[in-house]
Amino acid sequence: MHVYPGDPAFQQAQVRAIKRGDAANVTHLSLGAHTGTHVDAPAHFIDGATTLDQVPLDRMVGPARVLDLRGLAAIDAAALRRHEIHGGDIVLCRTDNSERWAKPGFQRDFTYLTLDAARHLVDRNVKTVGMDYLSIEQFGSKDFAVHKLLLGHGVFVIEGLDLREIVAGTYLLSCLPLKLEGVDGAPARAVLMR
Repeated sequence: MHVYPGDPAFQQAQVRAIKRGDAANVTHLSLGAHTGTHVDAPAHFIDGATTLDQVPLDRMVGPARVLDLRGLAAIDAAALRRHEIHGGDIVLCRTDNSERWAKPGFQRDFTYLTLDAARHLVDRNVKTVGMDYLSIEQFGSKDFAVHKLLLGHGVFVIEGLDLREIVAGTYLLSCLPLKLEGVDGAPARAVLMR
């Protein structure tokens, strides 16, 4: 599993095992809130902002538009203008990032959203944007302006999607994060259905 540099690595350990005479198998999990496919609450980058338990589920469940944005090093507003985007949309970005999941280790040169792309999504009143790698922000960002702009304007963020098998089009998205109180994000299981 790819892990963003500096984030806690996923670990699992069996603490009870039937084969050792225990009544049941029990596994201990340790991971960061932004591991694998995950959702970002505004509190991830804005101190005192909404935590995950305060984000309505309709931000993560509903009709979603997958945009084919492959071949771009960065997604800017001009690239998004080539696609029909409406207010209230859940927009999922299918980029070259999806192929990076098959490579070993974290890939620093992933495709990201530019600040003008984030402004375009805010101006279009989308409710959620999803990216097919561990961040929507350019690797090495110091100010995290894209996250802050989106989350500060109520645009929810899903990261770490694997869209390798998905073609552009409209789907029904069900992306349900772990139900945890007071957190800045959580791992989620995301499913697209026709």
